[in-house]
Amino acid sequence: MEVSILIERKEYLDRLIQWKDEQIIKVVTGIRRCGKSTLLLQYQAWLRANGISDEQIVSINFEELEYEELQDYRKLYAYLKDRLCAGRRTYIFLDEIQKVSSFEKVIDSLYVKPDVDICITGSNAYMLSGDLATLLTGRYVEIKMLPLSFKEFLEISGMDQDRGLAEYIRIGGLPYIAVMNRTQEKIETYLEGIYNT
Repeated sequence: MEVSILIERKEYLDRLIQWKDEQIIKVVTGIRRCGKSTLLLQYQAWLRANGISDEQIVSINFEELEYEELQDYRKLYAYLKDRLCAGRRTYIFLDEIQKVSSFEKVIDSLYVKPDVDICITGSNAYMLSGDLATLLTGRYVEIKMLPLSFKEFLEISGMDQDRGLAEYIRIGGLPYIAVMNRTQEKIETYLEGIYNT
């Protein structure tokens, strides 16, 4: 997927940029399909455009089969440790990290290393509950990502306000729905798939 065709969520991108190089874990939470993975890709593109080399960026999306073996936290830690850039900051992106059992151990171990900038995403339900929130207290900022605002929906869909409001109320603000070739059946099928996961 090319970053240029993805829907930019400038407000959230600016929040990540604001925390760049700070000794703080960036935790992006939100419902499924609200744009968390896209946001990480856009932030990585911004880093590259601002002088960060590909070698300094380590990105793993745990929904991709190629990273399935890294769902063991020990293997994940070893993989990431091997990719740290000596003498330069390494930017680590872990998308849908909740798929890794005991992932908080990896995050905690990386946090104490110098020159590591960590950004993780996951579902609201698990990410900052219980043990994780306790372990990371004072070490993270949460960026709560929401579906599109009405203003964003209008900008992306190109609709006028009256028609746009009716559509926004009817179908909601999930980014893909705003740009898809919509039929009632397609919308219902898409939303059903999200609600049932």
